[in-house]
Amino acid sequence: MAWQFPEAPVVAVGAVIVREGRALVVRRAHPPRQGEWSLPGGRVELGERLEDAVRREIREETGLDVRVGPILEVFDRVHRTDDGRVQYHFVIVDYLCEPVSGTARAGDDAEDLAWVSRDELEAFGINPHAATVLRRGLERAG
Repeated sequence: MAWQFPEAPVVAVGAVIVREGRALVVRRAHPPRQGEWSLPGGRVELGERLEDAVRREIREETGLDVRVGPILEVFDRVHRTDDGRVQYHFVIVDYLCEPVSGTARAGDDAEDLAWVSRDELEAFGINPHAATVLRRGLERAG
């Protein structure tokens, strides 16, 4: 299924990965939201369980193996063109995760990454919705 101008919503996963009171954020390397800081994650592949998708996406994007915890949020993100066509429609399930092995490094869909505290979210220009999910994850992990 195409993720740009899709025929149906695309299912995706995200992760609030918390270590020592900080959450891992990535700077997106590709559209949508290219260049913005946000939660790591990506699309679920056909036949893949949600939790398996989280582990795979996080390993590919950050180099970390994670323990997948509870769901923090389920929401949809729709981007439309100027003429109203749906360019992107993602249904995203965000999980709280804990790193268990690996070294954090920017991988396939990330151009950079950083461990941030709750007080640093605004300085990274993280969009309000993602910042809310990150705060919720930091609070639950804390």
